[in-house]
Amino acid sequence: MRPLLLLLLVFLFAECPSLLRAQVKALRFGKVIDGRGRVLANAVILVKADRIVAVGPETDVVIPADAETLDLRAYTAIPGLIDAHTHMTFYWDKAPGSNPWQQLGTLGPAVTVFMAQENARKALETGVTTVRDLGSSENMDLAMRALINRGAMHGPRMFVAGNGLHISSTPYKAGALPDPGQCDGVAEVQRVARQQLAAGADWIKMYGSTGSDQDVTGFQTFGYEEMKAAVEVAHSAGKRIAIHSYGPDGARDAVKAGTNTVEHAIDMDDATLKAMAKQDIIYVPTVDHNRYYIAHKEEYGYDAKTVEGLNQYIAKNFATLKRAIKAKVKIAMGSDAVFTGFGENTRELEWFVKAGMTPEQALKTATTTGAEMLGMEKELGAIAPGYLADIVAVEGDPLQDIQVVIQHVKWVMKAGQVGVDKTQTTSVPSQ
Repeated sequence: MRPLLLLLLVFLFAECPSLLRAQVKALRFGKVIDGRGRVLANAVILVKADRIVAVGPETDVVIPADAETLDLRAYTAIPGLIDAHTHMTFYWDKAPGSNPWQQLGTLGPAVTVFMAQENARKALETGVTTVRDLGSSENMDLAMRALINRGAMHGPRMFVAGNGLHISSTPYKAGALPDPGQCDGVAEVQRVARQQLAAGADWIKMYGSTGSDQDVTGFQTFGYEEMKAAVEVAHSAGKRIAIHSYGPDGARDAVKAGTNTVEHAIDMDDATLKAMAKQDIIYVPTVDHNRYYIAHKEEYGYDAKTVEGLNQYIAKNFATLKRAIKAKVKIAMGSDAVFTGFGENTRELEWFVKAGMTPEQALKTATTTGAEMLGMEKELGAIAPGYLADIVAVEGDPLQDIQVVIQHVKWVMKAGQVGVDKTQTTSVPSQ
């Protein structure tokens, strides 16, 4: 062998140790729920690089002789989960005397991005392999997306929205002045939306009402024409838009304007729900988000009056969710995770079952519907040949008990790489 070629091979194996491992991974599961309506017992999933190449009963799948085999037969496989609403760069270091909202924006972007990898890791541990991150500042979400894509940070793949669009009278705690998300009127909405896309945002996020944190007012902010302008900018660029509305009025105009998703909204009327179902507009209710605030009220310094207001909002949010289910509106799981909410990303699924979904239908909100929302239905949300190898092992039967998904994630693979392993699995060459 020529010395130069030998040197090249030594370099490649040193820099890319994966070349020394088997090209194909064979994952053996007790059961596979493939996200396409099939439940396979004693199944094998073959993964090559970042893709699934085969899935089926072990009697039908030929495992290559040089495959790396992982014995996960004690578990059930489900597709990697999609959290439709997060704020990954909202990080709190729990410094004495501080609270999350007071600290937000004070650490600086570099420190925040570095520290926020804790949020990303905790999200991945819940089985969430993909997030739609709806609002950050100073391009921090774009930075996290790039770091995760490069393999320099451990976490779910991110689809990001940059700075959320909001009117000038709406306080915006995360941004420094001049605030790049602030806009009033159609022309400014168009300009700011285009700037977000030019910066690299995957989605446009628009705050169509008041409401966030302990504020549950839901007064409409942007009007229909402004919403329509933002929708047109997004769609003309081949992108999508999410419109936040705590109340029914902003949601009504968001639907009329043709938004892709409506976030949070309560008290939507029958006509709005009917239009959402007809237009395939996805509802991301985030009911559990306010349950999280109540459970962590000491961290935030919330008093009894604030808790009462949050509980009242939860009741209306839950009632609207039930009506949306009956109206056959498509619903996606979104946690609206902030700060210490990461690690609780999938608790929204419990609300869906309480509202009338079967566990299978609830699971689809975090797989099939989430993938459709992202326009990734041919790559995410299912365990099937050609799809990205996003696979989660859970202990128990998630089609009988949704708590299996929420409480018993044991192993997570994202794009063919094992990111979480709380099992005693063995990895052996196939014989």
